[in-house]
Amino acid sequence: MTQTTPTVLSLISEGRPLIDVRAPVEFAQGALPGAVNLPLMVDEERRQVGIAYKKHGQAAAIELGERLVSGEIKQARIAAWQAYLAEHPDALIYCFRGGLRSQIAQRWLAEAGISRPRLEGGWKTMRQALCGRIDAAALQPMLVIAGLTGCAKTTLINQLDNGVDLEAYAHHKGSAFGRRPEEPATQINFEHALAKRLIGLPEGLVIEDESRHIGHANIPLNFWRGLQQAPRIRIEMPLDWRLAQIQQDYIIDLEQAYTARYGSDQGWQLMQAQLSNALIRLGKRLGNARLQRLQRLQTLAFKAHAQGNPQAHEAWLAPLLTEYYDPLYRYHLDKQRDTAPPEIHVGDWDSCLAAARQWNR
Repeated sequence: MTQTTPTVLSLISEGRPLIDVRAPVEFAQGALPGAVNLPLMVDEERRQVGIAYKKHGQAAAIELGERLVSGEIKQARIAAWQAYLAEHPDALIYCFRGGLRSQIAQRWLAEAGISRPRLEGGWKTMRQALCGRIDAAALQPMLVIAGLTGCAKTTLINQLDNGVDLEAYAHHKGSAFGRRPEEPATQINFEHALAKRLIGLPEGLVIEDESRHIGHANIPLNFWRGLQQAPRIRIEMPLDWRLAQIQQDYIIDLEQAYTARYGSDQGWQLMQAQLSNALIRLGKRLGNARLQRLQRLQTLAFKAHAQGNPQAHEAWLAPLLTEYYDPLYRYHLDKQRDTAPPEIHVGDWDSCLAAARQWNR
């Protein structure tokens, strides 16, 4: 029993539970949205079977696999599937190509009295469909939200029903200071999360102005080209307003995220290391003298923060904006002025939100 490919995108958009029986190393490189990894073979077992396949062919590989995954090990794998299906009885099974591994899992479950479908074509067909959705979206109308660092572009995007938050799918905010406590998304997982969001958005898309590289992920080329041709709305807000946004994003929210994940003591230390290392990564562009000055201000801010004054970070955030990020943004804006797409609105945050909503009507 298989699930036919025309329903692939609807399965993803509905959040259908999926059992990925590939090895953990495959799952870590990129999974399907909604999938849990309950492998038929663990990494070492898969490695040994792969060697047998290359040296002696499929029959020998299957025989070795049956020996490796037998007895108590086999029963433990089946029990894991049964437990998940007890909680998610509508889950589907898949492997890489919808072939041998998912068929074996399906057969073993059937022998245990559970009948579940598998995905025809497996992970590969699903991925092709998801990547195809991204390429199709590159042809949809797009609107780009631009503006200096701290203009709350992401917040505006998330106010819109048709907003596409690329930073969320990358698990990374779009600057050197944007690393989060959670693992950054792999390229595959970034693309799959983006595609899932796009499935339900057949009309115009509103997207933040980003470089092609976000964290560890790159925006797919066709989609990126569509963004480069899209009209823009540019937010303009005063420095004190932007500093408040930066303070919230990169200090308060970041501290909360780290402490929630690692506890107060370790979280505080890791948050300091993240901000310190981010400043160091900008060292070549900042120049040695400016870097050292900002590092001194940052160190003083950490001490004040530890004593209950997180507002002290403005001492290094303000010059970082005015001396580095703002001139860099304006340089790129001037450089692209003759070839850049039209700006259909320039104004404060509220007026840009209203203009973005009006554009989609």
